Amino acid sequence: MSRDEGEAGAGPLESLSGLDRLLEHRVRLAVCVLLSRSDQVSFSRLLVLTGETNGNLGANLRRLEEAGYIAVKKEFADRRPVSWYRLTRQGRSALKGHIAALDALLHPPAGDRAHSDGERAQG
Repeated sequence: MSRDEGEAGAGPLESLSGLDRLLEHRVRLAVCVLLSRSDQVSFSRLLVLTGETNGNLGANLRRLEEAGYIAVKKEFADRRPVSWYRLTRQGRSALKGHIAALDALLHPPAGDRAHSDGERAQG
């Protein structure tokens, strides 16, 4: 592979390094996006919105909490426990970076697109 070929492929692939491994899982990404739209969301509401099981949602929430991306507040309402989740500043920053990396992958700069299209036409 020539130096030019390696550089041409590096453009879109550089955005891969901006992807957050924790947010590559669809449930964790969905939770962070949902929480980014609200001050806080209850566990039961997240269950409905994601369509996940209690165990699967709980495990993914725990991973996000351990990473510092979300915070949980537990309280009682009508003698029943309610867990409220919110996106932390760190989580908001991680989500923003992850989405920016996805966007860069999906919409490379015009120069990268033109070069890639030219390579396809020659190949």
